[in-house]
Amino acid sequence: GVGLRAVAWIKGYAAGLYLGQTARTAEAALAAPGPKRVRMRMMVEVESKEFAKAFEKGMKRNLTAAERDALADRIERFDRTVLALGVLKKGDVVDLDWLPARGLVLSVNGQPRGEPFAGEAFYAAILKIFIGPDPVDDRLKAGLLGQA
Repeated sequence: GVGLRAVAWIKGYAAGLYLGQTARTAEAALAAPGPKRVRMRMMVEVESKEFAKAFEKGMKRNLTAAERDALADRIERFDRTVLALGVLKKGDVVDLDWLPARGLVLSVNGQPRGEPFAGEAFYAAILKIFIGPDPVDDRLKAGLLGQA
């Protein structure tokens, strides 16, 4: 599915969720086996600190304190990796890939950034930012799940 993240009249990014099979619910998407991808095409320039802040907020909204504690080392490393991106420019493509043999791979414009992040639970935590119970944007969630 595809969707658009917008606040008021400002379009932040277009996103797509790619799975090996169709999933119309968050539960089905999270449980889908095999590789997964969230692709974001930036529609505005954004500093990486704002991007990192959005990921942190999304995790706080969709994970319990115990879940965040269990993933704390990876969350911290992911935050550092995102902060190191600098400025994301209009047109940049950010991929968050789950590759079962490697883990979560963060890429910008096709170039991997940092080392892969182990554990499917960490990828699920990232995915919940977009399609979890309290997503970053309800319309984006519906689009990613093909409900819009």
